[in-house]
Amino acid sequence: MIRVPLTDTVLNTHLQGLTPDGMSIFLLNNGAMRGAFFHGTRFVNQLRAQHDLGILETLVLGQAALCGALLIPTMKGRDRAVFRYDTRGPAAGFSIEANSEGWVRGFLLQDPIPIEKPLDSWDLSPFFGPGTVTMTRFPEGFAEPVTGTIEIKHRNIALDLAEYFGVSEQTPTAFNTGIQFDREGRVIGAGAMFLQTMPGADPELVEAAEHAFSSAPSLGAWFAEGGDRDDVIHGLFRNCAPLVALERQIVFDCPCSRENFANHLSHLDREELEDMAENGPDPLEIVCHNCGSVYQFSKTEVRSFLG
Repeated sequence: MIRVPLTDTVLNTHLQGLTPDGMSIFLLNNGAMRGAFFHGTRFVNQLRAQHDLGILETLVLGQAALCGALLIPTMKGRDRAVFRYDTRGPAAGFSIEANSEGWVRGFLLQDPIPIEKPLDSWDLSPFFGPGTVTMTRFPEGFAEPVTGTIEIKHRNIALDLAEYFGVSEQTPTAFNTGIQFDREGRVIGAGAMFLQTMPGADPELVEAAEHAFSSAPSLGAWFAEGGDRDDVIHGLFRNCAPLVALERQIVFDCPCSRENFANHLSHLDREELEDMAENGPDPLEIVCHNCGSVYQFSKTEVRSFLG
C-alpha cells in the first residue's frame, strides 16, 4: 500500500494527545465470555485518507472497518475473513477484509454516497435498504472458503453483524462502534468493542456482562477525550472479573504493491496488452480498490510485458 500521509496539522496535534491505537483482548468470568476493545482513531483517519472520503462515507466505511478489526480475535492461525454488506439503499454497501496478521482493508460499493439533503443525524439506517450480510472465512489449511449469508435486519452495521454471528455461527455476540467528528468534520475519536458468550456460560453472569456492555460510554467520544482501554474494561466490567489476556496492534493496511500489479499485467492476454500499449493512456494508472493506492506504468513498461 502507498500510505497517504495525514497532513491536517490541527488533526495531527489532536492525535498526538491521544492514547495509542491498539486492541485489548479480554476475558470475563474466568473465560465464560471473551471480548475485545479497539482504539482506532488513527486507523479510521488512515482509512479516510487512503480513500479520500467525505464525512458520510467515512462514517459508513469507518464503522464497517472497526467491526472488521473485531473479527481478528475470532480467527486462528493465518486466517482471514471478508465481511460484506450489500444493500439496495443509497449507500449500496461495502466490502471489508480482515487478516489475522493484524491488518484490515476495504472499500465502499458507492462513493460518494448520494444524499438529498445535509446530514441531520448520525443514523445510517436511511442509507441502507433491504439486502444481505455475507461473511466469507478463509481458514488456514482449508481447501475452500466457508461462506454464510443472512438478510439485513436492523440497517445498522454493528447490530447486523451481531445478528449474523447469532444466526449463522450460533455464537451470541454483541458489537458496538463509535466515531466522533469535530465541527469541521475531522475524526477526533474512534473505537469499537465486541463481547462473545462461550458455550456453557452461566446465564446470570452473561446477563451481568451484557448489562455492563450496554452501559458503555460513546466509544468515539471516550477516545476523543483521551480515554484509554484499560479504564473502560476494568471499570465497565468490574463485577465480571475482567482479565486482559492480550494486546494487539491493528492497522488499516493492504498487501498490494507495484510488483504485484506488474505481475498481473504481465499475465494479461497479448492482444489486451498490445491495445494498452498502442491506445491506452501514458502512464497507465491502476487503482487498488481496497486501499486507494495508485500505481503508474509507462507505455514502455507495458510493452515490456509483451516479451
